[in-house]
Amino acid sequence: MRLEDFALYWNYATIKIIDIRKQYQHGGEKLASYRLPTSGFIYSTKGSAQIYLDGMNVDVKPFSVLHAGKGTRLDIHLTAEEFSYYLILYKAVVSFPWPWRNDRVIIREEASAFHRIYQLKPDNPLEMFDLVHQIYEEWQCTSQLQKFHVKALFQLFVYQILRQLHVQTGHTDKPDVVELVISHIHSHYQEPLTLDSLAQHFGYSAKNLSRLFKKQTGNSLIDFVIQVRIQKAKELLLHTEAPIQDIAEKIGYTDRLYFTRIFKKLTGTSPGHFRQRGAWEMDTENRPYRSRGLSIVMTGTRRYSNDDYENRYRYDGEEDSSMYSRKVPMVATLLFCFALVLSACTTSSTTTSTTGVGQAVQQTDTVENNNLTRKISTIKGEIEIPADPKRIIVDLYLGSFIALNVKPIGTPELNLKNPYFAEALAGVENIGEYENISLEKMLELQPDLIVTGNEAAYEQYKKIAPTVVVPFGELKNVHEEITFVGKLLGKEKEATAWLAEYDQRIASAREKVAKAVPADATFSIMQDWGKNTGVFGDNFGRGGQAVYSALGYKPPVGVAKEIMEQQSVEVSGEVLPTFAGDYIILTSEDRTLSDLQADPIWGTLDAVKNNRVYIWKKDKSWYFDPIATLSQTEELADWLVSTQKK
Repeated sequence: MRLEDFALYWNYATIKIIDIRKQYQHGGEKLASYRLPTSGFIYSTKGSAQIYLDGMNVDVKPFSVLHAGKGTRLDIHLTAEEFSYYLILYKAVVSFPWPWRNDRVIIREEASAFHRIYQLKPDNPLEMFDLVHQIYEEWQCTSQLQKFHVKALFQLFVYQILRQLHVQTGHTDKPDVVELVISHIHSHYQEPLTLDSLAQHFGYSAKNLSRLFKKQTGNSLIDFVIQVRIQKAKELLLHTEAPIQDIAEKIGYTDRLYFTRIFKKLTGTSPGHFRQRGAWEMDTENRPYRSRGLSIVMTGTRRYSNDDYENRYRYDGEEDSSMYSRKVPMVATLLFCFALVLSACTTSSTTTSTTGVGQAVQQTDTVENNNLTRKISTIKGEIEIPADPKRIIVDLYLGSFIALNVKPIGTPELNLKNPYFAEALAGVENIGEYENISLEKMLELQPDLIVTGNEAAYEQYKKIAPTVVVPFGELKNVHEEITFVGKLLGKEKEATAWLAEYDQRIASAREKVAKAVPADATFSIMQDWGKNTGVFGDNFGRGGQAVYSALGYKPPVGVAKEIMEQQSVEVSGEVLPTFAGDYIILTSEDRTLSDLQADPIWGTLDAVKNNRVYIWKKDKSWYFDPIATLSQTEELADWLVSTQKK
């Protein structure tokens, strides 16, 4: 029978599960002349045996699948001390809709697709075992919902059988390990997958598996895992309204911030923007194709960019929505009316002067309120802003505004939770989340200046008030950020004074740490991600700015380049020791030093053995504005000094 006919029968079959058994036989025992009451599958899990099906001899090893029809005589003779297997009994009734008839032709279980005897050695035996064992466990429950789940799992089991029959009939030689790896990744992309774990699973060395995979697909194995995950994320973003956090977890990333960074590296946009635009053309540069029915390989050129602005000042990632698609009609009307009011109320005359910023500034004396304005150069060209803005909305670089004693009238919600200057934001309005900003709320606040890192929102924001866009990554350090904001607000003297105090306090912290910690000591900035661990550079929070930029220490030499270039690296337990420095700054919500010491991997690290691990929660470690960086530096300096006194 052709495999296509097999699939046809199963496709039109009504299946009823009759029984699922888990059988054990020991040396000397045998099962003789048992006739199957219905069609069934046998899946061996341990030991070996000679199985006779209507007298046909089949040599059965662990992880073999056999199928036989109703009435088949089954005899089992052990060839090992023990033999265990699962027996799945089912009944099938097929109803074919024939094109030349108005009725359906009923074909019963005795049809050859369900009566035929055949054997299969699964390509992925452990995956098949997990599936069969789950079917058995669910069958033991009395809940009708779980019984229904058994039927769904059985359909998946049959699909795997048919798929592998197709592969094995097309390839008589040993299955291609790269195909097996690709199939495994597609089935397990949401689980922790590393080169080492995949190599171990398929019985290869990491080096050889990496070489084979690269040769056949053109991708490194881990890059391929990431591509599969991001492609799945795209599908979920386009076709569901699931929160970004849920999507991140679904594809295997517990850290939404890390997921956002990886997504933007591969697509050139954040998950929220991808969802809002919702157009398939955004996917053209990274559209995958199927190779041999199994793999996806990213084609075209990958676009890489600096860290996305959403990552700034957060401790809980981003919350995206399709707000714009739902609210644009009403918002557009409001913005149009607002623009008409502005155009009707203002006339002006201009004079030109130059500021210390080194830019040509055009001052405008408005007739209505005599406020002076000036023009500044931005990535969006030259724009006119108030000379002394009073009602500012800020979504990025807020710490620098607070440092210069400038209180905004509105900011995203997570900024309001920043523990390093939350008190200074009393009375500041919540305008929503970074990718779910309420334009109505911004209109209501009547700002005279908007400062944002969200370049995609510029066209919307500029209709409300003059808008300055400074994408995340444009300002590289505390000095650049404070200096820029000082010039923007006309507070150069205040900026100079704040930076002088900052430098003095940082120098003091470095001096006292230098007396306690050797200059060549290495530091690791990490976050507990469950089975895996995130390792971070000097521009991704978690204390990286404080340790690497302010205090001047370095990561472990062998991985320093990788960490600083990628800024965030996900590592498995197997390679964790390679990334562990003499000191570890760890973000974790629930782990303690005692937990780490008891862990079989963490407990082997010198930093853990010598109590040189600083553990804090993400609500403090994720922020890295100038105020947070200064506070974190002094906090970590005090801890480092205290470790030498114990």
